Amino acid sequence: MNSVAVTVDWDHPTDPRPGPPREHVRTYVSSGGTDGHLWHGVPTLLLTTVDRATGRTVRTPLIYARDAGRHLVVASGAGGPRHPAWYENLTAHPEVRLQVGADVLHGRARTADPAERETYWEAMTALWPLYDDYQALAWPREIPLVIIEGGAG
Repeated sequence: MNSVAVTVDWDHPTDPRPGPPREHVRTYVSSGGTDGHLWHGVPTLLLTTVDRATGRTVRTPLIYARDAGRHLVVASGAGGPRHPAWYENLTAHPEVRLQVGADVLHGRARTADPAERETYWEAMTALWPLYDDYQALAWPREIPLVIIEGGAG
């Protein structure tokens, strides 16, 4: 079996459609992460994933927490019936890029196992209480909690 190297263009991602998330991303990027890192009083990062259909990179702003050098994010999709596209992307291609403030890092994302989700869910809902509301709306879909490990720039 031949393995084909895939070149990923991390430096030119597609941003969200017009609206508040796109403005958040553009403010975050244009300020080098000094404006936009805190959003509504909570820390946010920019997650870049590889689109599972096109192979192009896509950037999404997300609320995050940290634990032992890992970044934690929630694939809430605002309580919709399906997982958000960024989550589907990273399940197909777990290598991701993060911008956390001014720092740009590469990492590997994975879905938290049930014990990890239980451990971290409370911390994430303490940060953003709407996650509990989103989970109620999403039922029976369980909202994934994602752990991103790594961090070399």
